[in-house]
Amino acid sequence: MRRVAVTGIGLCSPLGCGQEEVMRALRSCKNAVQELPELREYRNMNCVLGAPVTAELPSYPRRKTRSMGRLGIMAVAAAERAIEDAGLPGSPELSDGTAGVACGSSAGTMSGMRDVAEFLTGKDIVSLNATTYVQIMPHTCAVNISLFFGITGRIIATSTACTSGSQALGYAYEAIGCGAQDLMVAGGAEELSPLTVGVFDALYATSGTRDPSRAPRPFDTNRDGIVVGEGAGMLILEEYDHAVRRGARIYAEIVGFATNADATHVTSPDSSGMERCMRLALKNAGLVPENIGYINAHGTGTAQGDLAEGQAMCRIFGNGTPVATLKGYMGHTLGAAGALEAAMSIMMQRAGWFAPNLNLADPDPEIGDLDYIRGEGRTLDTEYVMSNNFAFGGVNTSLIFRNPEFGRP
Repeated sequence: MRRVAVTGIGLCSPLGCGQEEVMRALRSCKNAVQELPELREYRNMNCVLGAPVTAELPSYPRRKTRSMGRLGIMAVAAAERAIEDAGLPGSPELSDGTAGVACGSSAGTMSGMRDVAEFLTGKDIVSLNATTYVQIMPHTCAVNISLFFGITGRIIATSTACTSGSQALGYAYEAIGCGAQDLMVAGGAEELSPLTVGVFDALYATSGTRDPSRAPRPFDTNRDGIVVGEGAGMLILEEYDHAVRRGARIYAEIVGFATNADATHVTSPDSSGMERCMRLALKNAGLVPENIGYINAHGTGTAQGDLAEGQAMCRIFGNGTPVATLKGYMGHTLGAAGALEAAMSIMMQRAGWFAPNLNLADPDPEIGDLDYIRGEGRTLDTEYVMSNNFAFGGVNTSLIFRNPEFGRP
């Protein structure tokens, strides 16, 4: 396997869209969750909270956005930021086959799905248009990024719910590692809508808390479910020597990746499957648990999910590795979560400071003894960080990043 570097980061998140802005938001230890009045219009809806992207999205030409919807625009906006951050705008390598795209989302854009629903209920094709399908197809984010930037390498579309973004990063890492591509634009995106909240509400998985500042509450004894967020996170992954030759800034190196399946239950998580995935990532990286200096947990705030994940981490790491989840800050961004959380983990690793778990007042003793980061965060100089995500269908992912600046004066 060839080495793989991270040379660009692009964000479109509830915490902001610039790296400095997002780090300020994390250091403030306040979340971006808010009440969404439109959710009150839906009968029998338990959850009224969400974490939207409030920043104004770029205004692209109409001919470029007809196939996107809000989802595609966020994905393209994050990719544009990542490409600029990596110093690649105008590079011929974007269009000569050197670069590819790996991007995932749980579903397509909601406006397109609404049109399909109107067609099915009204039995009138007038609700459909020439771009309806391309807005809702599972690979809409990946192909829209390809079209927008003229990227002609391989397209990898991941649609595995909450692991969509992290699987995209992992498969892009493998594509570069095996020599299929030298560059990959990789990540995930998700759009917040009443439907995404309603789906989890119907599963009794959403938070019923009415105070936005207190939700969600991952790993807390009194946790009561997820808050849905939205956004997009894109990374530029690059063959390490290729990055060095062109003088690129290297944020991190991906040194480990694993993905597997529980094959037990479509919605109930399996702790042993999560454990196997993390151990496979460590094996892929050639590391032992003691090498990991920080774990970015999936940490949704559901009773079953937190318990399964927390116990898996306890069996591997004990209380020797600091643990935190970012969902207390921006909710569960679903298909974007793996990419946004990986990007922010890298940013915190470079800053030498890691954000605390929010709303963790009373850690659940049934989970076990974990070293939760609390209070005002924690200053850490660590070479390796792990970022984990787990999805419906029993899909698990684990990524490990190395800090190339570790140990330097």
